[in-house]
Amino acid sequence: MSQNLIALNLSPDDVAAIDAALTTLETRFAGLIELSADDRRSLAKMGDKSEAFCRHTLIVLGQNRQIVPDELDLAAAEADLQQLDLLRPRVARLRRLLTRADDTEMALGSDVLGAALEGYALAKVFGKGAGLDALKDVVSVRFSGRRKSGGAATP
Repeated sequence: MSQNLIALNLSPDDVAAIDAALTTLETRFAGLIELSADDRRSLAKMGDKSEAFCRHTLIVLGQNRQIVPDELDLAAAEADLQQLDLLRPRVARLRRLLTRADDTEMALGSDVLGAALEGYALAKVFGKGAGLDALKDVVSVRFSGRRKSGGAATP
């Protein structure tokens, strides 16, 4: 029995609307940056405990601006915190959507692979004289080098 985890049906209008929405997101999120792996490793990261400390410190500094030296850009830090608060829920929604998209992509691929493997097995059994030898030769490359302990190719 064939596996069918999902039957997705995106119409041309759906695809066009999705592409337009993605273009809008890319345009609206144009200010987002991409860090290198080295930058990611070297940055100080604000975790849950650090965040509480940061928020409290900015509140106290905001209430006592007279002690804040000019080289500490408190307004920029406050603006960064405000933007972080605006960005986080949107990133969470994007992550949830991306997780669903990844899972759907995996399920679709698995459905396709399952059907292809079943078809290949049928071609191996019924292919003699049915004109399927060329198909068997082409797709058998996928299994080259993979052998069962008995020496037969594994689909």
